[in-house]
Amino acid sequence: MLTFLTVILTRGFEMKYRIKNRSLLAGIIILSFLTFIALFAAWLAPHDPEAIDLDLRLTPPNSEYPFGTDHLGRCVLSRVLFASRISLMIGISVVTLSLFTGIVVGTTAGYIGGLADEVLMRFVDGVLAFPSMFLALAIVGLFGGGLANMVLALVLIEWTGYARVVRASVLTVKSREFVTAAKGFGGNNLYVIVRHVLPHASSPLLVMGTLGMGYVILASAGLSFLGFGVQTLPEWGAMLNEGRYFLRTAPYLMIFPGISIMLTVLGFNFLGDGLRDLLDPKSKQKQDSL
Repeated sequence: MLTFLTVILTRGFEMKYRIKNRSLLAGIIILSFLTFIALFAAWLAPHDPEAIDLDLRLTPPNSEYPFGTDHLGRCVLSRVLFASRISLMIGISVVTLSLFTGIVVGTTAGYIGGLADEVLMRFVDGVLAFPSMFLALAIVGLFGGGLANMVLALVLIEWTGYARVVRASVLTVKSREFVTAAKGFGGNNLYVIVRHVLPHASSPLLVMGTLGMGYVILASAGLSFLGFGVQTLPEWGAMLNEGRYFLRTAPYLMIFPGISIMLTVLGFNFLGDGLRDLLDPKSKQKQDSL
């Protein structure tokens, strides 16, 4: 994640677009801060996130426990910090697996065409016909809760969007002269796809993947809040679920995890919008004219 953000920031400097693209800069700042917290949570956390002390249960925020303690006397700040690791891991895992699946299906459908295109895309349309959150709930309800099943459920509803984008890009590019020339020089299908076709789909996929990270983190928190996601580890959605019983007496139990989710999703949305403006030629021309 840090390497990815460094590459994006460097490219912004090279294109002299960083100052004008405030969304990109805001997203990089927020997500750099989040990544720092996730990497160094063990050093930043003031207490063991799993340490139970019933004598300190529901302690309001103070100097020793800046975010207070929960109903088991656990440090809320420590749990919020460690939960950032789980959320980032879920987001990266789901988006990576969804991208890989979408690229394979979309490329196969668009490049081969014919019956393969019809069968694969009708299957994609069938998956898209179901509301995504209800489909995810059905999957985790069938296979059970837990981190692995939640990641599987989110991948099964996320890959379809990437597949459609890749297919559209492949259909546009595969008939161009440079692709025909690559075939004429003896390039096999795999070489042509990897070297000449897929690079033209990288820009929309990068934007979709960045925005998708925010949605995945929000969806995973929703599943955990409903009791179908992560329950044994610190996770923002599960913390919201635990804190809802004490909303009137200890609202901080929901405030701090909620703010963490909001800032993370906001950061990915800012970054996705900034990348879209950065990679879209029309948007760049519009910004340069301002």
